[in-house]
Amino acid sequence: MGAIEAETMLLVGMFLAVGAGALSFLSPCVLPIFPAYMSYITGISVKELQGDQDRKIRRQLLSHSFFFLLGVSLVFVSLGASASFLGQWAQNLLIGDTGLLIQRIAGIFIIFMGLFVAGWISIPALMKERRLHYSKKPAGFLGTFFVGLGFAAGWTPCIGPIFGSILLLAATNPGQGVFYTIFYVIGFALPFIILTFFLGSTKWIVRHSGVIMKVGGVLMVVMGLVLFFGLMPRISAFLLDLVQDTWMSRLG
Repeated sequence: MGAIEAETMLLVGMFLAVGAGALSFLSPCVLPIFPAYMSYITGISVKELQGDQDRKIRRQLLSHSFFFLLGVSLVFVSLGASASFLGQWAQNLLIGDTGLLIQRIAGIFIIFMGLFVAGWISIPALMKERRLHYSKKPAGFLGTFFVGLGFAAGWTPCIGPIFGSILLLAATNPGQGVFYTIFYVIGFALPFIILTFFLGSTKWIVRHSGVIMKVGGVLMVVMGLVLFFGLMPRISAFLLDLVQDTWMSRLG
């Protein structure tokens, strides 16, 4: 595989990771409780947050969002680094074409998780919520940071399967695994920051969350099939040829 094709594969994986992060945030497990979470960590009522926000409230929201996402990022990226290490260890330990074996196992897992996310199969073990709950309001930004740690450490019914798929994707390509998790965090953080200032829009998205999750589930199944059959290099080569042909036609 050429260097340019490898870079194209990495780019495709990063786009998938960003989409997975956004899907995790927009899921029915996270988005409906988002206003309550922001109210909890900032001490501002949900009614105030969903109304007209002055500069002071916006600054407070942005500051607490930063520390919350910092805690989330620390957990997610650490897990991504661990998955990359385990993937590299497995490839070094086992004999034969272990990369293809790990890739196929990841493909099967992602297919099942996609079916679960779309709501077409039920996995009772994944339906249990494991988020950490706090009885007292966190103290300042440090408290918000720890709430972010606790949120990320809990495997909710929607985040677990999606992020687990990203971790397996990282294990199939250990050299780029950390990048996948970083872009997953970016995908999670972007709608988080945007909707922080437009909390009234969450109601509309929640109403359509079922459709969003079904589309995301289908994409996960497609990604699983691509990994299982080893089609990623072909897709990357096709995209590379398409970009080169478009560029040459413009130059011509």
